[in-house]
Amino acid sequence: MELNDDPGPIDSYVLYDQDNHVSSAVWDGQERGVLRCHEHTSMLDQWKLTPKQIKLVEKAGFGYLRLLPAMSLDNALIAALVERWRRETNSFHLTVGELTITLEDVALLLGLAIDGEPVIGPISAPSSVCDKLLGRVPEDLNGGMVKLTWLKEFFSECPEDASLEVTERCTRAYLLYLVGSTIFSTTTGNKVPVMYLSLFENFDKAGKFAWGAGALAFLYRALGNASLKSQSTISGCLTLVQCWSYSRLNVGQPKFNQEPDNNCFPFVLKWKGKSGSRTKCNVVSYRKALDSLDPCYVQWLPYKDMDFTAIPEDIKNSLNLRASRTMLLCFDKAERHLPDRCLRQFGMHQTIPKNVERWERKSRIVDHGVDLMGKMDLAVKEWSERWLHIVEGGDIADEGEYMQWYQKITRKYIGRVTSSLESEYQRTVTAMREIANIADIMSTEGLDSYNRNLLDEVKNIVHKCLTEQSEEMPREKVSKKGSRKRRQKDNLNVEYE
Repeated sequence: MELNDDPGPIDSYVLYDQDNHVSSAVWDGQERGVLRCHEHTSMLDQWKLTPKQIKLVEKAGFGYLRLLPAMSLDNALIAALVERWRRETNSFHLTVGELTITLEDVALLLGLAIDGEPVIGPISAPSSVCDKLLGRVPEDLNGGMVKLTWLKEFFSECPEDASLEVTERCTRAYLLYLVGSTIFSTTTGNKVPVMYLSLFENFDKAGKFAWGAGALAFLYRALGNASLKSQSTISGCLTLVQCWSYSRLNVGQPKFNQEPDNNCFPFVLKWKGKSGSRTKCNVVSYRKALDSLDPCYVQWLPYKDMDFTAIPEDIKNSLNLRASRTMLLCFDKAERHLPDRCLRQFGMHQTIPKNVERWERKSRIVDHGVDLMGKMDLAVKEWSERWLHIVEGGDIADEGEYMQWYQKITRKYIGRVTSSLESEYQRTVTAMREIANIADIMSTEGLDSYNRNLLDEVKNIVHKCLTEQSEEMPREKVSKKGSRKRRQKDNLNVEYE
């Protein structure tokens, strides 16, 4: 990449929202550092489920999701991937072309159903729903959300000899905690909307929902929101994002102490958090790796060597939906699933995909008593026709035409090429911002006064350094264009920002 290369898009009819995207801010030197990632898998193993509860959880469609391991999230990797996410196409725009998280990934990595009823239910008063389905109402129900800690406090230990009513209430609370900690985690960090609880009233009916499609709709919306330069947090199933990246890209993968198990299901267990180690990188390092990603380092078909006999028959029979061009739903969220933009992920040749119609993501107010199904009728109809819109690849072996088209419509680079001094300055500032973010969100609960004072001192030092850094720009950064051109002629070494 030359110093003054246009990062794109050259033609903006696909990526029409470029001005609001985080990549515009990064190109202008406005680093936002790591994203605050909201997911809470670490506490799931503290729920003690009885055999009766486990059967109800499996009946509701979450028998595999409950096995989700507590993974250490790589916030910097997730932040770098989000810089490449485009909500106009619901895909990552990488140097090799578009890739995305598909229904196949959700089904195989998480073990969730991707075929069935859309994840939409009745919207009732939160207090009445809690009273009816849990037998208890929390004091704080602001915004129709319940605290995860409240659910854990009152329902995490169900007696073995509990009545059917108590067992079902404790199981509903667990399921609400499970989805609120994983696939439907919110940026509040510790709350989950009560509206999901109504879907667990009948466990047999709950098992008929396409939970995987709902999880993907929620994640697409979360990735799209986080890709805006005004945002600094992200929610949704980030374990899925991280394991999807591990499976497909040679970037940030953990180094295993022993050969990973390819015969487990769901396949996310292959990347179980404590089975290996990785070298920690910052956002800038991951950005550089993604900006220079070589096609040979992309695993287009990461599941071909996995043990398919371990996959449940119902999931195996629905895998053709991975290539369905349809609408995904999760209550008020409707997001497009566009597999024709990443056909190589299905072993097909990539052709120039269909144009994506611009659609406005409406923020529907979910009021009590609202007929949400009626408001989402067009999206629901599109989902109902999902089996009629399975895309097929082209017959050509040469994808040169596609890549020529792609180079014109994509954002080729996120970070600029800079001189070594400027690059070092940017790395230092980014690292300090990451430290500041971690210190700011770190909980002081359980810390004694000495350690609280130490944390405050760390915050003060880092924020003071950031203030001083913003006032002291490196000389190379403010030099005139003429001198920069002279330095180019002198073959000055350059690095990625």
